[in-house]
Amino acid sequence: MRVTDRRRLGKSGLEVPVIGFGGAPLGNMYQEFSDEQARATVRAAYDAGMRLFDTAPLYGFGLSEHRIGEALRWLDRDSYVLSTKVGRLLKPKDPKEVEGGLFEKILPFEGVYDYGYDGVMRSVEDSLQRLGLHRIDILLIHDVDVWTHGSEEARLERFREVMAGGYRAMLRLREEGVVRAIGAGINEVKACEDFARAGDFDCFLLAGRYTLLEQGALDTLLPYCAERDIALMIGGPYNTGILATGAVPGAYYNYAPAPAEILERVRRIEAVCARHGVRLASAALQFPLGHPNVATLIPGARSPEEIAQNRAIFEVAIPAEFWAELKREGLLREDAPTPV
Repeated sequence: MRVTDRRRLGKSGLEVPVIGFGGAPLGNMYQEFSDEQARATVRAAYDAGMRLFDTAPLYGFGLSEHRIGEALRWLDRDSYVLSTKVGRLLKPKDPKEVEGGLFEKILPFEGVYDYGYDGVMRSVEDSLQRLGLHRIDILLIHDVDVWTHGSEEARLERFREVMAGGYRAMLRLREEGVVRAIGAGINEVKACEDFARAGDFDCFLLAGRYTLLEQGALDTLLPYCAERDIALMIGGPYNTGILATGAVPGAYYNYAPAPAEILERVRRIEAVCARHGVRLASAALQFPLGHPNVATLIPGARSPEEIAQNRAIFEVAIPAEFWAELKREGLLREDAPTPV
């Protein structure tokens, strides 16, 4: 596979490259970097053919959208696909009182949850202003999951809120041609499946839950997506880092230091990699694309060098025997489709 290979995004009519660009790092996720470096990174992704750009108001509280828009707005708008999210409105706030969470040196705003009809319409208008562009191609409901809202009860409350209000707004925007595809961006398989069964969605951005370490989405979500012609966009293919770095001290998994059992599993995968001369990161990037309903991966990057590294890591041949041995060792599900 090459990064410029393209796949159909469900029934939306859009085609996307198999490798896109995840914009969370451009919000100064974990560490601050300059606007000049951000611009160079986005343009490097564009020049490499990774012409799907995913962002969100949350990422740096508007900073990622500003940076992506600034880098892309003078390019041919039909030459790339743009994805952003709804569910949070950004309200001005004194910088001394702003808490950025995972993001360093964010813009002076706070995120206020609003999954209602008017909130989604306002969110789209605000995103277009920050991007400096006239259209968004893919619109995703953001973070209606337990990890974000703290409990299953709170998640379900937000789920009902968005299906009663924001979802209707998204249907209208798609019907009017303002956006081409609608879906949700979530960190949990169960939350993703609830949306898939409740509405008419084109795609889902599932972060970290269909990877070389986790294949629970094969139980019911991916079979249902196959029935309904729903595509998956895979975020976090490195599971927040450990599938890129390996089981090194301090390796991160799911936004936190990796627990002992994950470190041990990765060590065992690395041993198989060593026997076949395969880089762990290459296997991590290629594996999800073995499933026909996975349209694209969107790993993040914070420099042109990381873009080049992602391309070099991805565009390698991996022998079929490598995947077969992972299955024999119980490190990959028997029913997991693997790349050909």
